[in-house]
Amino acid sequence: MRLEDLGFNPELERFMKEIGLGDFEAGRVIAEHRERYIIMAADGEFEAEITGNMRFSAKTREDFPAVGDWVAITTYEPDFAIIHKILPRTSVLKRQAVGKFGEIQIIASNLDCAFLVQAVDRDFNVNRLERYMTICFSSGVTPIIILSKTDLADHDRLTDILEIVKSRIKDVTVITISNVTNNGYEIVNSVIEKGKTYCLLGSSGVGKSTLINNLSGRNLMRTDTISSSTNKGKHVTSHRELIILPNGGILIDTPGMREVGIADSDSGLEITFEHIVNLGKNCKFKDCKHINEAGCAVIESVENGETDQASYENFLKMEREKAYFETTIAEKRRKEKIFGKMIKKYKKLDWK
Repeated sequence: MRLEDLGFNPELERFMKEIGLGDFEAGRVIAEHRERYIIMAADGEFEAEITGNMRFSAKTREDFPAVGDWVAITTYEPDFAIIHKILPRTSVLKRQAVGKFGEIQIIASNLDCAFLVQAVDRDFNVNRLERYMTICFSSGVTPIIILSKTDLADHDRLTDILEIVKSRIKDVTVITISNVTNNGYEIVNSVIEKGKTYCLLGSSGVGKSTLINNLSGRNLMRTDTISSSTNKGKHVTSHRELIILPNGGILIDTPGMREVGIADSDSGLEITFEHIVNLGKNCKFKDCKHINEAGCAVIESVENGETDQASYENFLKMEREKAYFETTIAEKRRKEKIFGKMIKKYKKLDWK
C-alpha cells in the first residue's frame, strides 16, 4: 500500500521534516477501539498506542488520534506501533459528546466530503439533515445527501420528500439510491475521487453498511434489518473504520447517530441557514434574536410564508444549543483556571 493511496501528500511530508520527525514513519488511523488504534502504513497494518507523554499532555479529546488522522509512528514487531504525534488536520468533523455537556466528540478527521444518508421509508427527517449539514460546513467538509431505500417508498412518497428537501436545502447535491436494485450507485461512484476521503453520516438502519458493501464490492460490514418492535435501526457499526474503495476513494464508516449536538458552529449555521441569516441583516435591532422582537425581518418572512416555519424553528433550536454549549465551555474553562490556581498555591506552601 502506497501512502499516497491513503491521501498522504507532500505538505505532510514537509511538515514532518521541518519539526524533526523525518526519521519517523507516517501512517493513517483506520480504526479506533477505546484508545487502541489500527494504523495503515507503507509496510501494512499495525495495532498502536499513543506515547505516555501524549496521554499526559492531552487536555481535550481533540488531542487524541481519531480515525482519518495522519500520525508519526515507530513500528515494532510483531505488527505493533507507537504513535508519537498527530500531523496537522485539514478538517475535523465533530459534535457534542453525548451526555457530556461541554465536551466534543470527533467523528472523523481529514475529510473532503460527507455522505448524509437517510432512508425514505421511515427515517427521513429534514431537520436532522440540516444538523448534519451544519457540522459539515463548520468543518469545511462538503455534504452530499443520499436518500436510500427508494425501493421501499412509492412514487408519491419519494416525490414529496424530494420537494421538502428542495424547499429547505439549497446548493447541496441529492442522490437517490436503492440497495436492492442498485439504482443511483453509478452517480455515487461518479462523485468519489481517487485519494479523496469521504465519510457516511446517518442513523442506524438507513443502509450505510449495505452502501459500503456495494461500493466496495465486498461483504465488509454486517447488515441487519429494522427492528419490528421499535421501528428503529439496530446498531451494527460500533466503531469508526476506514476503507479503500476499488476506484481509489477512501471511505470512513461511522456508528449510527441519532443525536447530533451542535458544537462550535457559527460558520456552519450561517451557511446552512444562509437565507435566514441574510434576512436577519434587515432586522431593526442588530442583536435581534428573531424570537419576538419588533421589526424582526425573519419573523415577518415566516409570517408571510416566505420562510419555512419548520426550518426557522430548527434554526432557533440549534442557535440555543450553540449558545448553551459556548456557555458550558466558558464555565468549564473558568473552573479549570480556578483549580489550576489552587494547585499552584498548594505547591508553594511550606509543609515542613
